Amino acid sequence: MSQSTKAATLEFTLRGVILGVGITLIFTAANVYLGLKVGLTFATSIPAAVISMAVLSAFKDSTILENNIVQTVASAAGTLSAIIFVLPGLVIVGWWTGFPFWQSFLICVSGGILGVLFTIPLRRAMVTTSDLPYPEGVAAAEVLEVGARAREAASAEAREGLIAVIYGAVASAGLALLAATRIATNETIAFFRVSGNAESGVDLGWSLALLGVGHLVGLSVGLAMLVGLLISWAGAVPILTALHPALGVSIADHAQGIWSHDVRFIGAGTIAVAAIWTLLKLGGPVVGGVMSTLGAAKASKAGTHDRKDTDMGIGSIGALAVGCLFVIGYLLAAFLAPTPLAGLTTPLIIAGIPFIFIGGFLVAAICGYMAGLIGASNSPISGVGILAILICAGIMLAVAQPGADGKRALVAYALFATSIVFAIATISNNNLQDLKTGQLVGATPAAQQWALIVGVIAGAAVIPPVLNLLAHAFGFAGAANIGTVTKQPLAAPQAVLISALAQGVIEHNLNLTMIGIGAGIGVIIIILDEVLGVAKLMRLPPLAVGIGIYLPMSATQPVVVGAIIGHLYDRWTARAKEPARAKQLGVLVASGMIVGESLFGVILAGLIVAFSSDAPLALVGGNFRFADVIGLGVFAFLIAVLYRWMMKKSR
Repeated sequence: MSQSTKAATLEFTLRGVILGVGITLIFTAANVYLGLKVGLTFATSIPAAVISMAVLSAFKDSTILENNIVQTVASAAGTLSAIIFVLPGLVIVGWWTGFPFWQSFLICVSGGILGVLFTIPLRRAMVTTSDLPYPEGVAAAEVLEVGARAREAASAEAREGLIAVIYGAVASAGLALLAATRIATNETIAFFRVSGNAESGVDLGWSLALLGVGHLVGLSVGLAMLVGLLISWAGAVPILTALHPALGVSIADHAQGIWSHDVRFIGAGTIAVAAIWTLLKLGGPVVGGVMSTLGAAKASKAGTHDRKDTDMGIGSIGALAVGCLFVIGYLLAAFLAPTPLAGLTTPLIIAGIPFIFIGGFLVAAICGYMAGLIGASNSPISGVGILAILICAGIMLAVAQPGADGKRALVAYALFATSIVFAIATISNNNLQDLKTGQLVGATPAAQQWALIVGVIAGAAVIPPVLNLLAHAFGFAGAANIGTVTKQPLAAPQAVLISALAQGVIEHNLNLTMIGIGAGIGVIIIILDEVLGVAKLMRLPPLAVGIGIYLPMSATQPVVVGAIIGHLYDRWTARAKEPARAKQLGVLVASGMIVGESLFGVILAGLIVAFSSDAPLALVGGNFRFADVIGLGVFAFLIAVLYRWMMKKSR
């Protein structure tokens, strides 16, 4: 059997699926806890790929495509767990006291599967023919390819590539470990008065993983995020703090509060307008992608299809879509039956299903594009959730117009419907990234799509019991939390915010001014970007600007630094003896940076859960005076060492 035939045969295997499901169950539980505690989740594709290569290396017939299927299944853990940014809202507003297994499971499964299906017609437009960088997809592919080369051939190039990934991984994991001990900090925060009552601050992050992302996404995206960061902290925060002076609170609390409650909504408005513009520009390619999918299905029946360009069959897509919509209709009806809105079940379902289906497809395109731009784990998916709940609550209010007794039920129904859209968003945010990895390693798209459906089902099975366990043990901020074991509720920041927004819309006390300002900024950035395009100058991606406004500075600034350093390194490689090899070393080391911190994130999440402590590895107190200096120093030192090594190897 030839290598190509063997590779095609050993792709979607039982052992690969079992391994992927096992990783999914563990990583999903860790991600749910971490997301509710600190508002962040970690990407699981790359750690899963590394684990898969280690385990499947025991089998002589394992292939790179089989390892790719394992990471595809397990990637659901890093994305579907983001459902906790909405679903706990039903407990926070007092509608649920726990998480009914079948309702929660079916929300995740129906939304997650639709997320997979909606990205199928987007694949050719946004992966095959797109120039989006897909930093995490590229990093995962590099890890898989380096592992395969190192196993199959002991060539100097393979060894060098493996060493490059290992160096990047050890450096980023080591820095993350040092930060976990609190001897060094992974961010430096300072707030100050600019002039008069105007205030601002800096929140600088020392993350090699995010620096690696910046290297991979390139200078255009990095500078666009810098523009967003400056709009946020050099413009909006000082202006708004001056207009609303602090009364009895510190500068830090005031500036941070203005950013959280006002400026982030400016970012959400910018993201909304940029996303709509992106969708309009993608209209033609998406229609072309749908036609290509239909054409590929016909070619498959005729036996002339290309395995590397074959999606799930049209029949399977249709059957799964209809099945998901049936389940969603049942969920909505069952939810409304015992509420004061039972008499409005039909109009609310008629409004809910199109919102979920059409809104879900639009969200799939938006989230897929953002993942392609800066990576799935850095994509501001909660910003999409903010827009979704505002639209959903507005639609439901227009349909129902309930009295005082029905408003609470309508808030809960809006959260319930939005949670399904959010499940679509989480998976579409991830699926195109996986398909990019598959494209680079020669995988079968259909196999990956089925693999992700398996991952969705596995992740959905573990989310409700973990949520119930955490609700009983800790409870959530803003909820009644009667009978919890501890008196320290989990912060659940996104769920608290989205619940407040739903209540604000339905109770008519929501200020939409900031979202409108953000939309205006989005229009200006779009015009500027188009002018730059006509002039053939460096573009300013509007979505990246919105992301820069919306994300914390500590998540944006390392990406900007990485983009600038990566650009300077790539310019240097043009003068190297072997430019292509030198540039590839940069990609491999950047990929390794993402790998190391991701793997450590998995380990740290497990320790946090095991020891019920947010700092289980701390060696000193949280106010260690030299932590900032050590963190910055080690960050700069590791960057210098890694890039010096690459330049030395490239001479």
